[in-house]
Amino acid sequence: MAEKTNPAYPLAPSNGYTRSDGESQLSADELKRKKRIKLAIYITIFVVFQIIVITAMSLTVMKVKTPRFRLGNINVESFVSDSAAPSFDTKFTTQIKIKNSANWGSYKFSAANVTFQYQGATLAVIDIAKGKAGWLSTIKRNAEVTLNSSAIDGSNFGSELSSGVLTLNSVGRLNGKVAIMFIMKKKKAANMNCTIAFDVKARTLKSLHCK
Repeated sequence: MAEKTNPAYPLAPSNGYTRSDGESQLSADELKRKKRIKLAIYITIFVVFQIIVITAMSLTVMKVKTPRFRLGNINVESFVSDSAAPSFDTKFTTQIKIKNSANWGSYKFSAANVTFQYQGATLAVIDIAKGKAGWLSTIKRNAEVTLNSSAIDGSNFGSELSSGVLTLNSVGRLNGKVAIMFIMKKKKAANMNCTIAFDVKARTLKSLHCK
């Protein structure tokens, strides 16, 4: 007796649902769409990050500030005055300071000078050799200054000596360039304008103020 055989049927999916070709294509398109969205998000994040970095660098590293040109401490070695004549003679040591501590780049400056004055009358001039102040740094140059009243011709001079305080000024200008990251150079001029007050009776420095 011949055995009965059952026809073979393909196994149905365990969930009882067969995915059509159209649905497979839809799923692939959905995956591509999600990948494109992720890629767009990554690109947006990268662009925003670059904008933040560039802005931060523009406000800090790439921002060029004017170096400061000042006198340092003054040490009076001698001070002789005569309010009756009137006249004075003084000798002191000081420092010429070029402060480039606010720039992320060196400051290269040309030769210049500093002029010491009394009410516009020039008493002495000292030379400043050309040089370079490194990034975020200050250079100091020692200077010896000798001043006297031979160039002063004014009626107020004698009364000022008699008051006990002699006020002088030091002025100067440095011309140079700040180099940022070796790719950008910007011209910057640093000005000196200091007021020096001497105590005539004590023969010492009373005050030093630089703008």
